Parts: sequence; C-alpha cells; structure tokens
Amino acid sequence: MDIQLKRGLLDVCVLAAIKDEDSYGYKIIKDLKPYVELSESTLYTILKRLEAAEMLTVRSAEHGGRLRKYYHITEAGLHRIEEFCEEWREVMSIYNFVTKEKAQNENE
Repeated sequence: MDIQLKRGLLDVCVLAAIKDEDSYGYKIIKDLKPYVELSESTLYTILKRLEAAEMLTVRSAEHGGRLRKYYHITEAGLHRIEEFCEEWREVMSIYNFVTKEKAQNENE
C-alpha cells in the first residue's frame, strides 16, 4: 500500500477511536486491534502529528498513581473524519471502475 495513503488512513483511524470519548494510548491500540495492527511507536508519532495539526488536544490525569495522557478530538479532527468519508466515496467509485473489467471477465 502506498505509504502516504496508509498514513492518512491511520490518522483517521486514530481520530475515529477518540471521536466518542477521550482515550489514552494503550486503549486506542486495543480499540484499533480488530481493524489494524498499530505499534506504540507508530501510534505516538500519529498522536503528535495530529496534535500539531490541532486535530486533537492532550491532557494529563492521574490514574493508578501515574500520569496518563488522554487525547480529545477537536472540531478540526471531526472535520477531518467528515472529509475522509467524502473522499472515500470517490475512492470507492474509482475502485469500482478499476475492478469492473475484472468482474466482467469472471462472469463470462
């Protein structure tokens, strides 16, 4: 898969994981596991990039005697998810066009 495409997909996956409630690194990885394998180092790189792009904010809170970083999606992050959904319709249209010939050949 194209690295830029994958990067964009992973960014949106992380945003979607925190869309409904604030979350922290380990839980984000756990929530995404059924859909995509994501290492801690990759996740934290994505989280820093999304924070720099103002698509999420970070707050620290004590949990079990340790500080834990919680991530919260911003309006810009929600907007990015909406943009992704619109873009994905176009990607699916292109996919359907590309695979149309293959499907026709299989039906013959």
